[in-house]
Amino acid sequence: MADPASSRAQPSGATGVLVLADGTVLWGRGFGAIGSAVGEVCFNTAMTGYQEVMTDPSYAAQIVTFTFPHIGNVGANGEDIESRVEGAVGCVVREDVTEPSNFRSIERFTEWMAKNGKIGLSGIDTRALTRRIRQSGAPNAVIAHAPDGKFDIPALLERAQGWPGLEGMDLAIRVTREGEEGWQGGSWTLGKGYGRAAFDAKPHVVAIDYGAKDNIFRNLVRAGARVTVVPAKTSFDEVMALAPDGVFLSNGPGDPAATGEYAVPVIRALLEADVPLFGICLGHQMLALAAGAKTIKMHQGHRGANHPVQRVGEGWGETTGLVEITSMNHGFAVDAATLPENVEQTHVSLFDGTNCGIAIKGKRAFAVQYHPEASPGPQDSFYLFEKFVGGLG
Repeated sequence: MADPASSRAQPSGATGVLVLADGTVLWGRGFGAIGSAVGEVCFNTAMTGYQEVMTDPSYAAQIVTFTFPHIGNVGANGEDIESRVEGAVGCVVREDVTEPSNFRSIERFTEWMAKNGKIGLSGIDTRALTRRIRQSGAPNAVIAHAPDGKFDIPALLERAQGWPGLEGMDLAIRVTREGEEGWQGGSWTLGKGYGRAAFDAKPHVVAIDYGAKDNIFRNLVRAGARVTVVPAKTSFDEVMALAPDGVFLSNGPGDPAATGEYAVPVIRALLEADVPLFGICLGHQMLALAAGAKTIKMHQGHRGANHPVQRVGEGWGETTGLVEITSMNHGFAVDAATLPENVEQTHVSLFDGTNCGIAIKGKRAFAVQYHPEASPGPQDSFYLFEKFVGGLG
């Protein structure tokens, strides 16, 4: 572990700092909320959609390093957010945030960050930090912003070293909604905003919220479903009382094994009842755990809007072998070596070969590790919503 005293002295004008658990201190210029926050430092390679990234509940307890240097240049607005609950605690960027240059902007990104309690740090060599994460894994750290430039570095280091990390942590319970909700939002249209969902639509999808992105529900509606969203700890009997034609398992943060303590028994009961299931990200991992597989913590995770995924499962017919460019955000993965015989691997990452999709043989249940709803990212994978909703009846 590095000696904190060996870190270079605080430069003039530094109002922000990132203190890694190994004692490394990175100085910069703070923006957004004032204070400090602890989390795991990851990196995201997307060039657009920083509001969607920062409000994705899957980033709870994480500090996002953006590899694209110009973040915040198009400002912020009230439409490009994915959730009203906890998302990323802060972000690290290369360049200072400039005046917004976009007709949809209603405020500066710095102001939006402050209003939403998120801490920003600019002036960091994000390429070097990204290489560090790729080589050594995602570190725990504290990000801090003080306009007067006064920081208690030993105290921040102690906090970073004392944080237990994401492994073993159930964060879904922190970001799920409190009660049942009939989803109302439809697709977005320029100049009109978000439309309204049709409450008489069929089929009826019950979505279990482990920390869901709103655009997932909008895409279910776009595919023709009526959606009811329920909290993460909703029981099997409570789900079935809503008379679902299918059940959706959402994305979310934290260690899937920890969330699985209460989620897996419900999913197993749904499988036994032959209820159609579709999972995304954490929901994918929950379905895999329910089927008997295991999950693992990744070295650096997958986060960005340009991840190539190939369809490899026999059940994809003429589309087998086709490559999709996808949006991803996950630090845990399904261990493909532990998939039972009745579970087919349907998609794999072309970056590292990790599992990105499964289907349960003999059941109407499938899931993918990536985000077919995008926001941000490409829309190559919308067919999955059509496959799920179209197969309900």
